[in-house]
Amino acid sequence: MNRQILIIFSILFSIFTTQASEDNIALVGGRLIDGFGHRPIANSVILIKGERIEKIGTVDTLPIPEGYRLVSTEGMDVLPGLWENHAHLKITGHADYAHWDKVYESRWASEIMPASAVQLLLAGVTSARDLGAPLETSIQIKNQIENGEIPGPRLFVSGPFLQHRPYARAESDRWGIYSVKDAKSKVKKLAEAGVDIIKLIDQDKMTLAEAQAIVDEAHKHNLKVVAHSHRPDEIRRGLEIGVDNFEHTGLTTAPEYPADVIEMLKERTARGRIAGGPMFWTPTVEGLFRYMNTVDNHEYLDNTCWYRGLKEDTIADIKSSIKNPGQLAYMQLTPLRQPTLKRKIQQLKDTGVVFLVGTDSGIPMKFHCQSTWNEMDVWVNNMGISAMDTIRSATYWPSVMMGVSDEVGTISEGKLADIIAVRGDVLRHINVLSRVDLVMKGGLIYKLDGAVNEEAVKTK
Repeated sequence: MNRQILIIFSILFSIFTTQASEDNIALVGGRLIDGFGHRPIANSVILIKGERIEKIGTVDTLPIPEGYRLVSTEGMDVLPGLWENHAHLKITGHADYAHWDKVYESRWASEIMPASAVQLLLAGVTSARDLGAPLETSIQIKNQIENGEIPGPRLFVSGPFLQHRPYARAESDRWGIYSVKDAKSKVKKLAEAGVDIIKLIDQDKMTLAEAQAIVDEAHKHNLKVVAHSHRPDEIRRGLEIGVDNFEHTGLTTAPEYPADVIEMLKERTARGRIAGGPMFWTPTVEGLFRYMNTVDNHEYLDNTCWYRGLKEDTIADIKSSIKNPGQLAYMQLTPLRQPTLKRKIQQLKDTGVVFLVGTDSGIPMKFHCQSTWNEMDVWVNNMGISAMDTIRSATYWPSVMMGVSDEVGTISEGKLADIIAVRGDVLRHINVLSRVDLVMKGGLIYKLDGAVNEEAVKTK
């Protein structure tokens, strides 16, 4: 069967979808970038049975069995669903945290977090790490997604931060640590509640014994630890106690990381598997790097993609809070930080850390429907990271870090069918990810030809 006939069949099957089993889908014709980093496969065929990938081949090597719905990916690049490795589902772009927490706390579970989840999914994010939210709400949203009650990415949650002392009015999603016993108790409570990862901040302000107890207790429960890296001592302490993943670029306006920190990182990456795996780093750099561009041209903030799932008064409140981007107190140091970012990213690259794509999605002016691809675009076009390495940092490596690479992260036979497709050459033009044409999670199509499958995204 030649490619022209396959395309005709694809169109017919798309029109008459009721004649084929919705459980069996064939993605036909696109260039497959499977997440492993090798040469893409042209004219690919991916057979999906139920929620899993059954077979992978090409139009010349893999016939389409009867009973499969054909979906054309001609002219597209096909790749694994993306990971957003640093999201905050309980916030969504509002510039005043104190106001947001006071007014919207009662809406986090019913409105805000479900809206954030569906926005991520429709942007091609099929897995996400939610790093910092009230425990009960985090577990509730995670379970609702897993049970198919609300649409969203596969959610890996930390629940509350573990912090030396919580900020005022933040006790629900920031737990203070007051002793070694308290540290162990709180990690155990999080683990027993069902979190997937432990979030640690201000570890340099804790005693060494307290910080070490958090990491040891987390690892005892087979949980990885992600830690802030805003200050040199946070990094030094994090390396000393054995955290698995640093978050952010940090060091405010300092021009580079101190030499001893860089040497410590090199020593850690040199140990590799002996130390429990790669040293992962999520730099969350785009919002800082392009802030002045946003001040000069903030039209993209008017994109209505971030309205989905939010009430009209919520939308109006968010818009009001960011109407003057250049005047936000939250961002006033950012113009001084921006010139330091390329140097810091290069330093981190040179140490051998493995980058993960994450954005702090949800913070002021960082909307869940835009954040991930924006970060990837800056990596490729400004930070000198190749498109293939960037894609792997948003697909394969996060699955390795979270211990789920046997299920997701690559397009492989037997794995869950978390797949996206974009029209164009993503290895030359990474920003084609701004318009994801196909979104599939677990074999279910949420977006096709750029149009949302409204039936699939209904809350049950």
